[in-house]
Amino acid sequence: MAKAKNALARHHMEGIGEGSLVGTLSRLLQLTSDAVLIFDGAGRVLLANEEAAEVFACAGDALVGAEVAAFFPVLEDVSGLADGSAREGDEALAGIRMGLPFPVDGTSTPVMARAADGGLRSLMVRCESVQAPGETYLLVACPGDAETASDRGQERATEDLKRANRRLSGAFNIVLDTLDAKDVGELFGRTLKSLYQTMEADATVVYLAGSDGLHLRGVSGDVEVARVPRFMHFGQAIDGVAARAGRAVRLRVAAPSGDALRKGRLTLREVINEDTREVVKIQSRLLPPFTSFVVVPVWFDGQVIAIIEVGWKRQHPVLKEDARLLDSVARYLAVQLAGAFATLQAQRRARLDETLADLREEVLGLEDDEDPHKAIVCVMEDAADELEAAFVELEVDEGGAVRAELPLTGACELSCDLEEVLDGHESDGIAVAPLSGDTGLGRALRDLGEPCEGVLLDGGVVAGKRRCCLMLRPDGAEPFDDVEQAFLARLISCARDVARGEQAHIENRRISQALQTGMRNELQAVDGITAQGVYSSATASAFVGGDFYDLIRLPERRACVIMGDVSGKGIEAASVSAAVKTALGAYAWEGLAPARMVRALNDFLLGFSRVETFATLFVGIVDLGAATITYCSAGHPPAILVRAGASEMTLLDVQSGVVGAFKGIAYQDGVARLSEGDVLLLYTDGTTEARDGSGAFFGEQGLRDMVMEESGPGKTYDGFLDRLLAHVEDFTGHKLEDDVAMVSLRFDALG
Repeated sequence: MAKAKNALARHHMEGIGEGSLVGTLSRLLQLTSDAVLIFDGAGRVLLANEEAAEVFACAGDALVGAEVAAFFPVLEDVSGLADGSAREGDEALAGIRMGLPFPVDGTSTPVMARAADGGLRSLMVRCESVQAPGETYLLVACPGDAETASDRGQERATEDLKRANRRLSGAFNIVLDTLDAKDVGELFGRTLKSLYQTMEADATVVYLAGSDGLHLRGVSGDVEVARVPRFMHFGQAIDGVAARAGRAVRLRVAAPSGDALRKGRLTLREVINEDTREVVKIQSRLLPPFTSFVVVPVWFDGQVIAIIEVGWKRQHPVLKEDARLLDSVARYLAVQLAGAFATLQAQRRARLDETLADLREEVLGLEDDEDPHKAIVCVMEDAADELEAAFVELEVDEGGAVRAELPLTGACELSCDLEEVLDGHESDGIAVAPLSGDTGLGRALRDLGEPCEGVLLDGGVVAGKRRCCLMLRPDGAEPFDDVEQAFLARLISCARDVARGEQAHIENRRISQALQTGMRNELQAVDGITAQGVYSSATASAFVGGDFYDLIRLPERRACVIMGDVSGKGIEAASVSAAVKTALGAYAWEGLAPARMVRALNDFLLGFSRVETFATLFVGIVDLGAATITYCSAGHPPAILVRAGASEMTLLDVQSGVVGAFKGIAYQDGVARLSEGDVLLLYTDGTTEARDGSGAFFGEQGLRDMVMEESGPGKTYDGFLDRLLAHVEDFTGHKLEDDVAMVSLRFDALG
């Protein structure tokens, strides 16, 4: 070597600086089979490789800081020059000045070094100063005899061969291990473990490609999982480097510069491509928790379907042969990973379908007394838990202002344009719009420190109110993929339909109440008759049903009593009940006989109802002067006539067919004599068909026994029907399955 000019030469190019040179020097120390020492002007060792530790019989850690002269006994013919008489700057004698038996001008010199047994061994040494801050020297030593040098070269070759065999054996085991993998999880687990063990790495990470980017699907080894990015957009991270190269790429994260450290948080890091020396800047949050690593693209059908990262937490030299080996493994795994990706998607879709079915059943199973909106919010929160997201309900006023109760900030108003976010995402009255920290709403959330990766769900207007919500994940988290967005679209559609159906149900119930309240509960006062009526609904939403009754005062001491039960529930049944009552009132004032009234009603109902609705009916004309009741019972339970003093009971059992079902039915009248003090009881089938906990019916006989008991000695007529209803409700445990209606008439003045 020449003097100063021949000091470690450095040709600078963009992307290669001091950090790269340090890495290159460290790599050189690993590759060479010679012993290498770097020491300062005081003769203290600064850096040494493993071969130096072996040659000088000293542990690697003990070498650093040791005196170089301690390894070389000074010969007598040069010891006299060690007294400082060497001229300053004379590099040929500088080594002698430091007590070394060789010059530091790059000349090869045979020397004797101390051996492990205390004896001496022959070495060939070259030592030279290097251009570096301070006084620094580089020493390279190799065995002085050819036989020893050959042995060391052979040992090195043997170690390289063993290492290559370990790599090939590991790759072969990966192939064998994945051949019988029974599921996706097992495939990933085996592959990742085998990869990092084969490469003697700290950990392995695998990403699968989705429609929107790369999704984390497995981590194995000694690494903090929380520091591994869960999602990377295509081309924004190290995947872009590997995709452009088309093969495995050896990368190293450069140490941050002093200026970068002084600026505080490192948002960008420099990553060096060990193959091309190219330097790329990548966001810190998108880097794996490695210093040295290999990025392996997995190709299938011309597309990158997965990215595998094999890495070391500390700087580690990676051979090109190792990268080529990983490429071979990736080519083998391509088919398995493609199948695994399809399987994962199918499993995810099936799990979300099952979740959707459960949530739909939960919403559709609402009881009448439950708040549908509150139940729907609970269901949406359950869905958010399944998707590992936070649910946020939005309040949108008519002016477009948006308020929300955010997970971290609490109640606040969001500055955003919902219509801009939803634009182009609406379908069938609902919308599922993805958002991130780069969108307007996402930026507003990010500025507040809130989760901002997610979707905006819009269910449209229900009950006069805009129904919108957010499903949010932390900034930088995995975005909602196509499968998850489709799941949310079906869920919000189901919730909207339930909410609208419940609103329609509430409105129908109100209409039914209005119809039935106006036509059912009026029992007109008739001289000579004391009347009572009672009604109990089978549901908490009272007044919904088809039961009805009425008492109409007619001229000449006559009255018309009506009891009916229209099939069905809701508006249809209520409207038919109202129509029946109105028609019968008109027929009664025309003076028609009961059978004639029912016949006319049958024709009317056949043309009135839009659906197949029929009714059971009891119509009776009471003639107080003649002390008789003429009646027509059209499919209705037989009325009970309790004689004065409960001496006996008579059933009015002349029966005809139901009303509104068929044309041409023959209806007939029945007649019964009345006495003062007699009580007539009319009821609907909800009374006799009431069930107890075991399923037994209350029945006709149960009703008759109860009537006789409540009409007997010591019982007054006041509260008669209330006592009967109490018996029925006690029998069912206050769980009626059908509406119950009863009317009683006591005849006080006849003749």
